[in-house]
Amino acid sequence: MTLNVALNARNLAIAEKAGLDLLTICSTCQGMLNLANVKMREPAIRARIDPVLAKLQISYGGNVRVKHLLEVLVHDIGLPAIREKVRRPLSGMNVGAFYGCHLLRPTLELGSESAEEPHAFEDLLSAIGATPVMYRGRVMCCGFPILFVKPETANRIAAHQIVDAREHGAHAMATPCPLCHISLDSFQNKAAASVGQKLEMPVFHLPQLVALALGASAEEIGLSRHLVLTAPALARLGTGP
Repeated sequence: MTLNVALNARNLAIAEKAGLDLLTICSTCQGMLNLANVKMREPAIRARIDPVLAKLQISYGGNVRVKHLLEVLVHDIGLPAIREKVRRPLSGMNVGAFYGCHLLRPTLELGSESAEEPHAFEDLLSAIGATPVMYRGRVMCCGFPILFVKPETANRIAAHQIVDAREHGAHAMATPCPLCHISLDSFQNKAAASVGQKLEMPVFHLPQLVALALGASAEEIGLSRHLVLTAPALARLGTGP
């Protein structure tokens, strides 16, 4: 824990020295940086971390806000502004948001949106023309934290969330966390094998879907690099009401 907090406190201190807040595109980064912010308020932890930072000629006063891209899009830029910039509405595509547990834990700690029933991601999906899919797995774990320790269990967890989204009508899933994307997309073949059924669920990263709605091409946002083909989901664009 001390090493974890020290590494993140270093980055927070560098940002604070520059007079900047931090932006992340990763739920796990968000969670670890926010955890460090919380832990640095504890005198016992600070007493161990401050000397480490002093060796780097930096200190941390606790004044940096850590913002995930989802928060910036929804709350800082705002959904009305995003709607105005949409050039390719994602109508016809039912999308299951997958928050990632590390994004929700610090949100709960900081007293913001409910960790049990969040809605920011669904609000954003609606703003860019997609139809959000509500399913229980959207606030659960993807399995990545144990992927390299208990891979079979991790893959079954991922498969369960994918099946849950599909059974509730999702044509695709979207996540604000690259590690969740690895579990849900890169390891989807193993997830499918773990439950003995085909999954074939396209998985987008949050900025990819937003960029797509704003007019970016599939090539520009790297969709060809996904292991699960995104073409079936893209083919639904423009078929909605």
